[in-house]
Amino acid sequence: MLNFFYNNNNKFKNNVNTISNINVNTNSINKLFNKDMNYYVCSSGGCGSTVLYNYLSNFGNVHHIHDRYPPDKLTYIGNQNKEENKLVYNEWFNNIEIPEDKLKNYKVIFIYRNPIEVIYCRCTNNKGMPNIPHLQHIKCNNNGNIWLLDVLREKKDLYGLENFFDNYTISKKRNYPIYCVKYELFWNNISYFNGIIGIPNIPSLYPILNEKQRRLSYINELNRIYLSLVKKMSFMPYIKIVVPIKEIDIEEKQTLLTIEESNIYYNNENDSPTNDLVN
Repeated sequence: MLNFFYNNNNKFKNNVNTISNINVNTNSINKLFNKDMNYYVCSSGGCGSTVLYNYLSNFGNVHHIHDRYPPDKLTYIGNQNKEENKLVYNEWFNNIEIPEDKLKNYKVIFIYRNPIEVIYCRCTNNKGMPNIPHLQHIKCNNNGNIWLLDVLREKKDLYGLENFFDNYTISKKRNYPIYCVKYELFWNNISYFNGIIGIPNIPSLYPILNEKQRRLSYINELNRIYLSLVKKMSFMPYIKIVVPIKEIDIEEKQTLLTIEESNIYYNNENDSPTNDLVN
């Protein structure tokens, strides 16, 4: 079983940022880009979504989404295709549905990470003060005014990170699938991700790790508060395709079962199998 818990004896954890290691020329990159393809990269923040956004921008149009409510019928985001004057934040879904014949050109990717890393990366600063703009962007209660001490005192997930996770990972009657990606397993298994998403596998375009240390506190307390969410994440495979309920048939069920039962993935033919987390 993959272990998502942090040991209180290890107060310092690595906050992972990445940069792109590109060794192909501009003309080659231009040929890879599909102007008709759109990728929605969704997350609660602090999960490598910006890195994934930059990586996928080699292959098509990419949209960064922090909306905790994926719609039943896929829509455009922000002010795309809107005619009325009411503005929508550019990282939220709007109410303009994408035509059915265009859905094949859209892929929705949800990337997630251990909630304790997310909290210290995006929800609060090193003094426990709330990152109110971001908490507003992910549609938290109390208009984003949530202090870390509030979470610890009430012993509740006041940031709604489990709700955010559930909204993307539980099957519903949608008209599109969601590709749920475990951040900790992404870096050693990028080629598998490429195959599932349907993009060329070019190692020179892979994002690479650039680690920084971040001080984490209240590890035991947060492990208890987020026990339910951590367990859910631990049982998730590297990539889970959340298929719309109405579209699941026998063949798709078998495909999903094969993906979910596999705990070992390969980078390429010369790589050894791995199921390790990034520590």
